[in-house]
Formats: sequence, C-alpha cells, structure tokens
Amino acid sequence: MKLLLKKGRLIDPGENIDGLFDLLIAEGKIAEIKPQLSIEADSEINLNGLIVSPGLIDLHTHLREPGFESKETIATGARTAARGGFTTICCMPNTNPVNDSPEITSLIKEKARKEGLVNILPIGAISQGEKGEHLAISAEMVAAGAVGFSDDGQPVSNARLMKEAMEKGAELRVPIIDHCEEKTLTEGGIINEGRISKMLGLKGIPAAAEEIMVARDIILAKTYGLPVHLAHISTKGSVELLRWAKENRVPVSAEVTPHHLLLSEDALLSRDPNYKVNPPLRTEEDIQAVRRAVKEGWIQVIATDHAPHTEKEKSLGLERAPFGINGLETAVPALLDRLVRTGEFSLKLLIMAMSVAPARILRLSNKGCLRVGADADLTILDLNRSTTITKENFQSKSPNTPYLGARFQGAITMTLVEGKIVYQVKD
Repeated sequence: MKLLLKKGRLIDPGENIDGLFDLLIAEGKIAEIKPQLSIEADSEINLNGLIVSPGLIDLHTHLREPGFESKETIATGARTAARGGFTTICCMPNTNPVNDSPEITSLIKEKARKEGLVNILPIGAISQGEKGEHLAISAEMVAAGAVGFSDDGQPVSNARLMKEAMEKGAELRVPIIDHCEEKTLTEGGIINEGRISKMLGLKGIPAAAEEIMVARDIILAKTYGLPVHLAHISTKGSVELLRWAKENRVPVSAEVTPHHLLLSEDALLSRDPNYKVNPPLRTEEDIQAVRRAVKEGWIQVIATDHAPHTEKEKSLGLERAPFGINGLETAVPALLDRLVRTGEFSLKLLIMAMSVAPARILRLSNKGCLRVGADADLTILDLNRSTTITKENFQSKSPNTPYLGARFQGAITMTLVEGKIVYQVKD
C-alpha cells in the first residue's frame, strides 16, 4: 500500500527540514521525500501547503485502564490521542492494579494492540504499588513493553530508593520520571499557595514543595551521573534549578504541560474545578519562567498530563473534586493559538518539544522524525483552520477541560500512524 502526500510543508527541526516536499509512504514507512515525486501510488492526497510534522509524542498521559474505565479506557484514550494529533502516547502506571509487574504491562500492551489506533507505550511503576518502599523496576517489565518508570501521582520521597531507581533506569536504558512533590508541605492543599488561595480561604500548595524535590533529583543526578526526567514543572524556582543543571551539564530533562504554559492561578477565582490540577496553576511570573525555559532548552518537552475524570467527580466543587485536566484533544489547538500564532513560540520549537525531544528521551529511533526508513507516523496541521472545543465532539469519555466553548486558531486535520489515517477532520 503506497500513499503519496503532495505539496506539504514538512517541518522537522531534528532533521533540519522546513520546506515544500512530496512524501511517499510504503509499507508503513517513509519511502521517499523529494521536492516533487511523480510516482504511481494507491492513493494520493494534495496537502496544498498544510504542515506535515513528525507524529506528536505525549510522554505523560493517564488512560485509567485497568481499574478506572468510567474515566477513560485504552480504546477511548487512543481515539482521543488521534484526534489531538498524537501518534504515540505513554500511559502512567497509577491504575488499579498499579502497573508494577510484567503481567500488567503485557495486559496494557495487548489491549493497546487490539484496541488502540495509536502507539501506546506503558510507563511502569518505580515502586511496588507506588508506595515508595520497594523497587518495582525490572528487565522483565522492559521486555514486556515498559518504556520508562514513574510513580506519577506520588513522589518517590525516599532518596535512597530514588537513587536505586535512577541506577536501574540507567542500566536498562529507560527514563526514570519523577513527580516532584514534598508531600509534607502539600497535604490538604487545593490550589497554589499565594494571593488567590488567601482570597478564597483555601489551603495552598507551595512552590517550595516542588522545588525541594527538583533540587534533590538534580543533586542525585549530578553526584552519581545518573539521568532523570522531571514531570510537569510549574514554578520559577524549578526553572532556575534546571538552568543551573543545564549550565553544569547535569543529565536532567524536564517537561511542562500546556496548562502550566497558558493558565494562571487567577482562573481559580471562578472556583471552577476544571482548573484544579497538581501541581496547581501558578502565577503569571511562573508562566513566563516556564515559557522561557522551553525557549532556552532547560525544559525540553511539552506533555499533556492528560488526566480524565468523570463529570460527577468534577462537579463535587473545588475542595472535593479530584486534580486533573483532560489534555489530549485541546493541547495542540490551544498552543498553536496562544503561543505560535502570537509569535512567542515558533512552530519548529513546538514540534521539537512535542515530537523530536520526547522521541529522543524514549530512544525511539524511528519515531519523531521525517526521515526515509522511519515509521510513517505523521501529524498534519492547518494553521488557518479554527478548532472549537465542545463536549459533543470530544472523543474522550471525560470532558473535564476548562476550554469547553473555546475557539482556537489552528487545527489537526489528519493523523497517520504507520501510514494509516487514524483521524481526519470532517469538513
């Protein structure tokens, strides 16, 4: 099966590509890239200058299955990812049971093979049951399909255990992803500690709780020369620590979410639980700091931290509702509209942070690139088309997003996985 994409603007900062090209797909791989191809193919699509990006890769999602299928499943999460332009997603282990064994990893991989439109890569738990007591990382889990390890949702509070995890991750050549939170400072916290929490009379979550753990992980990485990846960075203080790590060549990488790039704690004045996340939305100063960190390369990855919850759960009010924003379907349109269209981020930077960099961290040599022989995982973008976020057109089971009703300039028009169209916009 051959598919010829004509006249697309191919952008791949990793391969230093930005221009109008024809791209031929054969047997799920990129077969040729040339300014003009005259080849007989089974199917041909004229893109008329639409953006062709390496397939987007989300390093941080929650698919909820097994155990919490009322919120999301592997099948609905895959459809959601495809509509959002993601060809590969990594699912966190805080399921029920926790993904802390080869058996659970294999279950997820098998369900993904049968039901998933996109590549679904399990992240295994660092510790057994995510309890932070005994290491769960094993070569058997990697062999079963785990591409990294994290206790996301829970920090690894024990420094010795974290060091052992980093050692094991280095041995197995997979990333260790840490949820940076000093729990003794955040217990009972609802939103960011500061001006808004005082106005609303709510217990706050201080920036220091994140920064203490960021500092600890950087110190471990520097002292022992062991790599670590830091999840959902949200504060100016964390950015300063990452800058120091970069200047001192510490093997640390980091990610930031779209909501921490775009939304501030002021949104919580509405008391809308759809703005309740962990780490919490921070100040405008923090937003500017994390944006600068992406531009400077101190934060390499933008990851959604897609965290679906049922409408019933999110309707419990700000104090009782669970933390989390549904992110896979809204991330790209929101970032295109509010950062790329305004000129603050270049399109190359966005593609670097959402495809090339995560592929490198995961050591996915045939993904996150537009290169002959690579997997034909592609995301097609239209910067002139608008996207309206409605509950009715959501693919996810859970519409817990603050963007319902929003209209963004920029849209996903097509998502291809191994050369197959898994999502196409309806005119």
